[in-house]
Amino acid sequence: MPLHAARLDTLPPYVFAVLGERLRQMELAGIDVIRLDIGSPDMPPPPHVVETLYRSSQNPDHHGYSGYRGIPSFRQAIARYYQHKFNVELNAEKQVLPLLGSKEGIVNLSLAYLDKGDLVLIPDIGYPSYMQGARLAGADIHWLPVSPENHYQPDFDAIPTDIAHKAKLLWINYPNNPTGAVANLDFYRRAIDFCKAYDILLVSDNPYCEVVFDGYMAPSAMQIAGASDVAVEFISFSKSHNMAGWRLGAAVGSPTALQTLLRIKSNMDSGHFHPIYEAGIDAIDHTPQSWLDERNRIYQNRRDRILAALPDIGLQADKPLGSLYLWATPLHTDAQTYVERALTEAHVSLAPGGAYGPGGTNYLRISVGMSDERIDESLNRLKVWYSAHQYA
Repeated sequence: MPLHAARLDTLPPYVFAVLGERLRQMELAGIDVIRLDIGSPDMPPPPHVVETLYRSSQNPDHHGYSGYRGIPSFRQAIARYYQHKFNVELNAEKQVLPLLGSKEGIVNLSLAYLDKGDLVLIPDIGYPSYMQGARLAGADIHWLPVSPENHYQPDFDAIPTDIAHKAKLLWINYPNNPTGAVANLDFYRRAIDFCKAYDILLVSDNPYCEVVFDGYMAPSAMQIAGASDVAVEFISFSKSHNMAGWRLGAAVGSPTALQTLLRIKSNMDSGHFHPIYEAGIDAIDHTPQSWLDERNRIYQNRRDRILAALPDIGLQADKPLGSLYLWATPLHTDAQTYVERALTEAHVSLAPGGAYGPGGTNYLRISVGMSDERIDESLNRLKVWYSAHQYA
């Protein structure tokens, strides 16, 4: 066989692909593993969304190519969503681009903007695809330190001037995966000002804007005046409407950046299945706020049950106001050891913090995207396991 491409030498295997194969082997061996490592919503989408998919799929005209930019009515629906939720006016023709889930857009945007030797600014705790996209492109990463003390937000004033002048992209993500941290409009304003000053494309990854707790409402970077000059934002139906397997999302913002992204995408994919676009329109236009509130209430209750159990399983964490995760630190051992032993001895799978960047090695991530019964069972397993080993 020929040798693989050199770009793979700097691209480690995707952590959840490796973990998923390990768990598959454990399950084949008859081991019941509870997955609290993955942020996949366990509940279904709104029923009317599924019905729309079915009805649309019965139309014989809906099985051909839908176009590289999706169907116009979907782009218009995304523009309506931004107007309704954020009071942001978008040009549906120039400022909205459908995605096959936001992960695809994240990696393809890196390929569209980064060459070998280019520089990208990435928080040192963040979604793995930011760094993986940069590595695929052969770019260099400048890690921005984030921590609980700075609310997991980068300090733009601390970025060296020579680094800022060289950088092409800056990634931000609130409500944050994996930490659950949130940001306000003042933070977005500072981010926009920084990127304008240094001619950097700001990329706001905002898939958890509808997954919020305790009355918190997540803003958008696009609410800042002039954002469309220097920024794009990603949203995803995976988390907002429990449609993770549907792979539907969108990028909005700078027309120039979206056209650049489309040049990559049009060589990678041929658009989505027409009925999925129509289901996405129905999700945006007809999902009542009461459905979102009830779904978030369930997540919030799970969050609170896990938080209450943390002292009994040797962990501590702050209370997140958004996202599907708790970002925890072990009390009496290192995070990697805790994750490994929880899996092999308690048969509960947690996400290792090191997967999210060099700042995450002392942490682990717990997902609330699992049924109440399985979460309770996982907490019981961890309590029994932790008590038996007495790490203290």
